[in-house]
Amino acid sequence: MTLDAVGGVWRYAMDLAGALRHCGVQTVFAGLGPPPSAERSREACETGTLTWLNVPLDWTTESEERLDVIPDLLAGLAAEHSIDLLHLNLPSQAAGLNIDLPVIVVSHSCVVTWFETVRACNVPAGWLWQERRNRLGFDRADAAMAPSRSHADALRRSYGPIDNIEIVYNSCRFEPMPVPKEEFVLAAGRWWDEGKNGAVLDQAASLCRARVLMAGPPDGPAGQHIAICNATCLGELPHQEIMALMAKAAIVVSPSIYEPFGLAALEGARAGAALVLADIPTYREIWNGAALFADPHNPQSFADAINRLMDDAAMRTALGGLAQRRSRDFSVEAQCLSLLNVYSRAMQRSCGLRQRGKL
Repeated sequence: MTLDAVGGVWRYAMDLAGALRHCGVQTVFAGLGPPPSAERSREACETGTLTWLNVPLDWTTESEERLDVIPDLLAGLAAEHSIDLLHLNLPSQAAGLNIDLPVIVVSHSCVVTWFETVRACNVPAGWLWQERRNRLGFDRADAAMAPSRSHADALRRSYGPIDNIEIVYNSCRFEPMPVPKEEFVLAAGRWWDEGKNGAVLDQAASLCRARVLMAGPPDGPAGQHIAICNATCLGELPHQEIMALMAKAAIVVSPSIYEPFGLAALEGARAGAALVLADIPTYREIWNGAALFADPHNPQSFADAINRLMDDAAMRTALGGLAQRRSRDFSVEAQCLSLLNVYSRAMQRSCGLRQRGKL
């Protein structure tokens, strides 16, 4: 299973591999991009086998040629560890992959749909290779997955028909201890990413009658930066510290414009926090009826929703209960079962292609 230490794929991979291990599936992690912290490395080694490759992530490099080594590296790892199936968490990683094994690709997000959603434009000419490489990866895969119907729809708008695409919702293992809620607002994300829409939440913080905490890095791997002036910027924190804050937060907010799933919202819901979410298709798909929604382009809209909940403790508690009940639909066990079914179908398809001489 490929992964990275930059975004939410790390938590996805750790939780999923832990569940798969209980089903008798062992995972070898192949990391790409900036290396993980010592704490994360220990976590991965406790969950499976970790190897880090000296290769960038497709969305952090302007040089396509630097990715050309990926097929050979993955094939080498597959042979070394007697791998039965490849689970690639970037579709581009399957481009040019000539290997006699079933291949799954997962689109957690992508540059092409990001530009469509965040900047309402096509991917810049200098990055068109990413669109081409992702398309090759979808075509090579025995199965493709998206974490929501909304993201699958965005992929089809950007890439055209994608055979064998399936929806497997994400999950989280977070089981918070019951602790009293405190009257603060928490948001977590990679705030340097324009798609996370941190600037709007920071403006909203100046209009809120509650303290707004923003956990996550304000600086990105390619020099991106956001100035957080009104909210309290906590910076990048260990996952356990963020979960401790989730357990205490009365309200969890996500202002994202671009969110193929939204793990922070699920973690907040699991903790029984009232959710205030950007009114985007993904959040409507998953949380409609269990959250308040705000215009992602309007700081006042977020402030009004937050202030409304802060002024009405009964409403806040009721909404947190609704979110918590909805969150149980996204258990690790349900995700693991869906994924094993995808694995099984992919293995059958790969076997059929081999028998027909197409691989």
